[in-house]
Amino acid sequence: MHANLRRGLIALAVLAAGGIAGSVGAQQQPSPQPPAPITQQGQGLKRIPLQKFDVPGTALETVIGIAEVAPNFAIGRHSHPGVESGYIMEGTATMMIDGQPPRELKAGDSYVVPAGVMHDAKSGPQGAKAIATYVVEKGKPFAVPAAK
Repeated sequence: MHANLRRGLIALAVLAAGGIAGSVGAQQQPSPQPPAPITQQGQGLKRIPLQKFDVPGTALETVIGIAEVAPNFAIGRHSHPGVESGYIMEGTATMMIDGQPPRELKAGDSYVVPAGVMHDAKSGPQGAKAIATYVVEKGKPFAVPAAK
């Protein structure tokens, strides 16, 4: 499980570092070419960065991406220095947020993880595909693994 957590956190860091810097203004123009997928081969997790931009007037940034998770893959317990929200596009997953009962998610469901709260997710037998949005403090580690 520790190796899965490390791989998941590396993938999250790559997503945060590899996002497209978007301009913040009245209108944001989509990138003319989407970034190439960032693939963690054989590790159960594929992250596709979509956009990264500053939240005006704050020390926060928004990171948006698609996560494709192999069947029955556990991401590993971790937290973020800001809120995470997501929408399940395909498949199923179990979201385990500290202080809350496990929640079964299916295509069409959304979730929110409060800032700094430890959580984990495990995909179902067909895997899962989600769009995830993180609003996190700039300059802090994107994800922090749970202490052993």
